[in-house]
Amino acid sequence: MQATFKFILKSRQKFIELIEGLSIEQLNKIPVGFNNNIIWNFAHIVVSTQTLIYVRTGIKADTAWVKYNEDYKKDTKPTRFVEQAEIDELKEIAIRSIEQIAADYDNGVFGEITSFSTATYGYPMETIEEVIALTSGHDNVHFGYAMAQRRLVQ
Repeated sequence: MQATFKFILKSRQKFIELIEGLSIEQLNKIPVGFNNNIIWNFAHIVVSTQTLIYVRTGIKADTAWVKYNEDYKKDTKPTRFVEQAEIDELKEIAIRSIEQIAADYDNGVFGEITSFSTATYGYPMETIEEVIALTSGHDNVHFGYAMAQRRLVQ
């Protein structure tokens, strides 16, 4: 699993590099043909991973502890201009949360999980390893959207 966590961290760092290469206005702009923007895609992976790993698996009871969950969870879209302080905090959470998940994995926190199926794929998640693999793929789907949006906002 260490290789998977390393890959997730590297891909999130690439997403952060994409963000750092754009202005705050570009990050907040919703390109024609999209219903969200680059910063929403980034924030969405941050909150979704925490929710999938801890809440959907039954490790934690609810999403109240997931900062920004209400703004970026599934089926939301941008409703406000995201300021630099929030962007900076999201970048920190993006890395710190994966490091925490890796530590919790190593410490056996995810010994048994509650099985669930994702709304998007309908595939049943039976093990934490499957959930972690899913979140890695989910991160990269949204990174791909952000790369396409970058071309339209530059």
